[in-house]
Amino acid sequence: MQKPSVPRGTRDFGPEQMSKRLFLLDTIRQTFRRYGFQPLETPALENLSVLMGKYGEEGDQLLFKILNSGDFSQGLTEADWQENARKLTPKIAEKGLRYDLTVPFARYVVMNRHALAMPFKRYQIQPVWRADRPQKGRYREFVQCDADVVGTDSLLCEAEIVLMLHESLRNLGIQDFTVKINNRKILTGLAEVVGAAGQEAALAVAIDKLDKIGKEKVVEELKQRGFSDESIEKLDPMFQFPDEAQAAFAQLKNWLAASEVGLKGVTELEEVWALVAQYGLTDARIQLDVTLARGLSYYTGAIFEVKANGVQIGSISGGGRYDNLTGAFGMPGLSGVGISLGVDRIYDVMEELKLFPETGLQSTRVLVVHLDAEARSVGLPLLSQLRARNIAAEAYPDTAKVKKQLDYANAKQIPYVVLIGSEELQTGLLALKNMVTGEQEKLTASQLVEKVSI
Repeated sequence: MQKPSVPRGTRDFGPEQMSKRLFLLDTIRQTFRRYGFQPLETPALENLSVLMGKYGEEGDQLLFKILNSGDFSQGLTEADWQENARKLTPKIAEKGLRYDLTVPFARYVVMNRHALAMPFKRYQIQPVWRADRPQKGRYREFVQCDADVVGTDSLLCEAEIVLMLHESLRNLGIQDFTVKINNRKILTGLAEVVGAAGQEAALAVAIDKLDKIGKEKVVEELKQRGFSDESIEKLDPMFQFPDEAQAAFAQLKNWLAASEVGLKGVTELEEVWALVAQYGLTDARIQLDVTLARGLSYYTGAIFEVKANGVQIGSISGGGRYDNLTGAFGMPGLSGVGISLGVDRIYDVMEELKLFPETGLQSTRVLVVHLDAEARSVGLPLLSQLRARNIAAEAYPDTAKVKKQLDYANAKQIPYVVLIGSEELQTGLLALKNMVTGEQEKLTASQLVEKVSI
């Protein structure tokens, strides 16, 4: 007999894990909705013509392609089979599993542009698939949790993203975190003022590692990437950057005085800071980080990254502003900004800090214990009363000893058990046992319902 297994890079989530994941996702979902974001779902399958070419050559290789239905090889010649994978794939596979939620979102916007109220704000929480090499913290199937607004270049959107991040994390119990913010235009400006215009990508890749490998290693990498000693010397202000935002902005303006695009990036970030202050966000955990570089191939404005402090886990959220989300589908110039929350990493942070509420893990609040058929005739109407009050309740389905039924309640962390035996049938009073404290009391059915409702 074959031993059952799941594909590498995928996981089962049992009831306890799912209870925690649902608590996490429901908390985030409620925050998104409070900010006016609407739910959206797109198919797991997309046409390969939609997906290919959107993630670079490496991303194309990580797409899961799906063989055409039926005889996928029908009509192929020996010459077709000798071709490389790029030429062969379109002949045997027309569809693939989505790689992320952003490209399907862009496709949806273009297909429905005449029916959407712009700006369009959507959130999307769905699994994605990548044919990556599985390792710790990296899976082939995982959930993305995105929120984006398209159809406006207003910096109010960036400010609201900052607020949403603070609210979501604090509602989950994560209090010690940092929202790092940079601007793509600042990175372009840095390259210009150090005499390396057009090389911002190479510059950004190196300086993005500053907090991981330190100044000396960054300088060494810059030299390996062909930056001159003079250019590297002009980067000195970056290694002595003030923590206080206004002082940092002042230093940046002085440093980037010769770069028009760089100064525009500083002005945009100053406005974001001002808007966040106008909202009245208390204890704002935002930090200007000129070394932050992610999504360089598509972000054109603000760049976000969120770190949970005090835990050995990478970034738990990231995002930014893009000025041409839908250009690949024939609708250029549609600006947008969004974030993606790393569900699995946030889950790990909450596990490490023990932030999941125990009550959230209880799927059932009351177990009704029947000792015989006559007792069941009293217990079943009680179940209906409890459920009508939105109280999760169940009955042990089999006739079994009381100990076995109580063990079942403990195994499922059910806090209350109703015992119905001959005495309860005679008196009309039901025995309610608190499985946490061990206390037991006699109550009428209506009193019992009120008691467990508290």
